[in-house]
Amino acid sequence: MKAMMKLKQGSFLWYLYLDKLYCLLSVRNVKALLEYFHLLDVHRNNTLNDVLFYHFLHHVTSWNRTQIMIVFNMLDWNAVGEIGFDQFYMLVCILLAQQNHLEEQFIFRHSRPVFELLDLDGALRIGAENFHMYNFLFNIKKEDLRELYHDFDITGDRRLNYKEFKLFTIFTMDKYQERQKAEKEKGKKDLLKKKKLHHVNVTLKQFFGTNVSENRL
Repeated sequence: MKAMMKLKQGSFLWYLYLDKLYCLLSVRNVKALLEYFHLLDVHRNNTLNDVLFYHFLHHVTSWNRTQIMIVFNMLDWNAVGEIGFDQFYMLVCILLAQQNHLEEQFIFRHSRPVFELLDLDGALRIGAENFHMYNFLFNIKKEDLRELYHDFDITGDRRLNYKEFKLFTIFTMDKYQERQKAEKEKGKKDLLKKKKLHHVNVTLKQFFGTNVSENRL
């Protein structure tokens, strides 16, 4: 699996907050992002060309040139050599979702736009090669990809239509929620264990009148 993208600390995007439930920015953050977009738009065209786009992503992420241009071509839906604020906003939400480990949540909440991004040729079908090309963007695990085409390719054409893709997003979201629940349960158990250990330590201190290290119990 490719190394996960990292937002560079101190960059503008570092200070934006992505809602964890809907994977969207607040109105205040959107306004701030729009002002930032206008600063990047040195040609005052309300768009960013490939050069401006590259320097922006090179400044805020750890992606290399090839990855940046792959993303630019993906967002340049009309192949005009520029992207507008709508595509820019979508990209920023994807970056923040990845930074906060919310990829499954993002894909589930925005399944239609993600499907359209991955549907490179407009065939309304997504092949495995599409996922491999953009795996550094959405971090879909290899085992999930195998399950994806084994379990959700209902038509058997080795490609996913939108309904099949939507089923996959529901499945991955269920798995994500199960992991979250398991992590919370583990956290509760660890906290309970720590409290019990502390109680035992306090009791021993009171009984012996000496300091007993918790690490020695």
